Amino acid sequence: MFFDGYGYHGTSFEQTYRCYPASFIDKPQIENGDKIIMPPSALDRLASLHIDYPMLFELRNAATERVSHCGVLEFIAEEGMIYMPYWMMENLLLQEGDIVRVKNVTLPKGTYVKLQPHTKDFLEISNPKAILETTLRNFSCLTTGDSIMVAYNNKKYYIDIIETKPSNAISIIETDCEVDFAPPLDYKEPEKPTPSPASSNALGGPEAPEAQPKFNPFSGVGRRLDGKPMKYQPSPVSSSGSNDKRPEVSSGAQPSAGSSSQGASRQSQGKLVFGSNQNRTRETRKEPSKETKPEEPEKKEEPKFQAFTGKKYSLKG
Repeated sequence: MFFDGYGYHGTSFEQTYRCYPASFIDKPQIENGDKIIMPPSALDRLASLHIDYPMLFELRNAATERVSHCGVLEFIAEEGMIYMPYWMMENLLLQEGDIVRVKNVTLPKGTYVKLQPHTKDFLEISNPKAILETTLRNFSCLTTGDSIMVAYNNKKYYIDIIETKPSNAISIIETDCEVDFAPPLDYKEPEKPTPSPASSNALGGPEAPEAQPKFNPFSGVGRRLDGKPMKYQPSPVSSSGSNDKRPEVSSGAQPSAGSSSQGASRQSQGKLVFGSNQNRTRETRKEPSKETKPEEPEKKEEPKFQAFTGKKYSLKG
């Protein structure tokens, strides 16, 4: 295999050219796609080879080892030169007149591509999906790591190709390709509210909620209303006890003489009486204390003063 000045004999095409942006010729539509313009000698060589169509090429900058892929639009460039989109020269880190190597390749049909806009304003246009689909019709292939340009409403939007499947370079001609979006490069997540110092403990973490006091019914100490020591202490009542230890609610009937002794027995079992009878029970407790007090002798009532009730005396003697 030998080099004849335009390409290689055999089944592959590989040639070096000097690259220039599309602004050098009257072909502004080149900027809206990934196709280059090659010289007529390249067409002659490609026609003599058994290559796959549509024609796809690998572009390589040997100085920086940057690689991209493209299609071809026309074969009207001057010999030894190619014209390419400026955004593609930026991907390859090429300047006007730099050397680029062009090689024909066969790429698999793409099944998945993940895109990441540089700015979030691309997602704010009226229908970004339709704009993207229209733009990608001018593309032949996509390469992971490239940044393509989408022109809309006199504004340029740049989008990174961050993932392609089934390989790092895919063909998007006549294929169904799933498209996914990553958050734009200038997207910022909303800031989460910072916890106040009062809500953080000494270690900097969230303060543990204070333990609520467990409800323990009827756990107090009984006291007599007359101040005398009690002869018994009621046993504590469990909140999960059996039915015979639930508080009894008495009816509104007046307790009899025997019911006071029953109340004392009930109190010894740790039960309470709710409602209006509770005051009556307290009155019942007070009655024995009155009976134990010694009876005081009744005091004689002093005669009330009545005017002019005494004996009559004569001044004459």
